[in-house]
Amino acid sequence: MVKILYFLYNWIIFVPIFFVITLITALVVMIMTTLFGYKFWGYYPPKLWCMLTCWLSLCRVKTSGHENLDPKQSYIFVANHQGAFDIFLVYGFLNQKIIWMQKQSLRKIPFVGYASEKAGHVFVDNSTPNTRAKSIINAKEKIIDGISMVIFPEGSRSHTGKMGRFKMGAYYIAHELNLPIVPLTINGSFDVLKRNTLNLNPGKLELVIHKPIPSDEINEDSIPDIINKTKEIIYSGLWDKYKDKDEKE
Repeated sequence: MVKILYFLYNWIIFVPIFFVITLITALVVMIMTTLFGYKFWGYYPPKLWCMLTCWLSLCRVKTSGHENLDPKQSYIFVANHQGAFDIFLVYGFLNQKIIWMQKQSLRKIPFVGYASEKAGHVFVDNSTPNTRAKSIINAKEKIIDGISMVIFPEGSRSHTGKMGRFKMGAYYIAHELNLPIVPLTINGSFDVLKRNTLNLNPGKLELVIHKPIPSDEINEDSIPDIINKTKEIIYSGLWDKYKDKDEKE
C-alpha cells in the first residue's frame, strides 16, 4: 500500500511540481544572470530549487562538517557519485557558493543546459586534448572570490551505490589553481533514485563534509597518493551497505 501511495505521489504531485519549479528556476537564472552576472543569480535560485526538490521528494536530509569550511575560501570538492539526487543534496545543503564540472552532453538539455552555462558551470569536452584544455582554462577563470567547484571523480553515477575508480582531473585542477581539496561523502541518493529508473523511493540523504586537504600537499608527484587518500576519507563516511572492498580498490 505504501509503495502505491509513493507511486501516485511521484507522478501526480512530485513530477508536475518539479517540472514547473525547474522551468521557473531556469528562466530566472537565464534572465537574471544576463542582467546581473552569475555570482549571486547563478547560485541562490538553483540552491533553492535543489532544497525544494529534496523536500518535495519527501527525503530527510542530514548534513555534518560545515565547520570545516571557510565561506570566503575557494575549494575543489570531490564526492562519490551515487545518483541523480547527489546534485540536489550538494547544491542545496553544502552552503558554499559552487559551480559544477559537467559532461558536455548535459549542455543539450532544453532550458537547463543553457541555464547551467549562464550560472557559470563548466562543461567538459573530452573529445580532443585541446577542447579538454579549454575546459580547464574556463574553470580557472570562474573559481575565484570564494567560488568553489564540485567534481565527481568517478565520472558517472554508480550502478551499485558503491564507489568506483577515481579519475585525476579534479586533482590536476586543484594543483594548478593551488586550492585545497575537500572530500564529500554522499549517502542515500542511490536508493532514492536508482540509475535508469524514474521511480522515487523517499528516504534519508546524508552529506558528510570532511576536512580540507591543504593545497601545499598537492603536486604532480603526490596526486596518486592524494586520490587514494580522498577515496579512503570518503569511504570512511559511507554507510555500511555502500562499502565494498573490491570496488574501493
